[in-house]
Amino acid sequence: MTGISNELRSPATTIGIPEIQHGLHVFVDGCHEPGSAQGGWAFVVYRDAVEIGSGFGGVEDSANNSMELIAVLKAALWINSEASGEAATIWSDSIYAVKGCNSRRHIWKNNGWKKSSPNGNGRSRTIANAELWKALDLQLSRNALVTIAWCKGHSGIDGNERADELADRGRLSLRGT
Repeated sequence: MTGISNELRSPATTIGIPEIQHGLHVFVDGCHEPGSAQGGWAFVVYRDAVEIGSGFGGVEDSANNSMELIAVLKAALWINSEASGEAATIWSDSIYAVKGCNSRRHIWKNNGWKKSSPNGNGRSRTIANAELWKALDLQLSRNALVTIAWCKGHSGIDGNERADELADRGRLSLRGT
C-alpha cells in the first residue's frame, strides 16, 4: 500500500480487508471507453461476506470520473433505501471518489460547490461533476454511519472484481440500444 496517503487508508485497506466478513460492505466501480464515450457503473452489496444485492448501468457521453461517482451515488441510494441507518462501508478503487467524498466534498459544499482558483486571482471555479457531487452529498448526509474507503483495484479483491465486471456489463449494455 505504499504511495497511498493516510487520508485514503482505513485499517482494513492495510491488512487485506478481512472485516468484510462482518457487516455491510458495498463495492463500487465505474468504467469508460474513450473511443465510444460510453461508460458503466456498478455496485455489489455484501452482508457478512454474502452477496445480497447489486446494480449496474450504462451511460452515453460519459467520463471515467463521473462513472466512479455514479457508482458511489447508486450504492448510497441503495443503502438509504434498503439499510437505512445501518453502518456500511462503500469500497472504491477511485482515489478521486474517495478523496472527494471524505474531504473535498465538505470544502466544496461550504464554498457553494466551487473551488478556489489555483493562480490566486480571487475567482472561484465550479467543480467538475458538481451535480453528481451535490446528489452524492445529499445521500451521504442521510446516514452518518456510511464510510467511504479505498481498495486497490485489480488486485484480487472479490467485491472489487465483481463490481468491475458489472460496470463493464453496464457499459456493454449500451451497444444493444
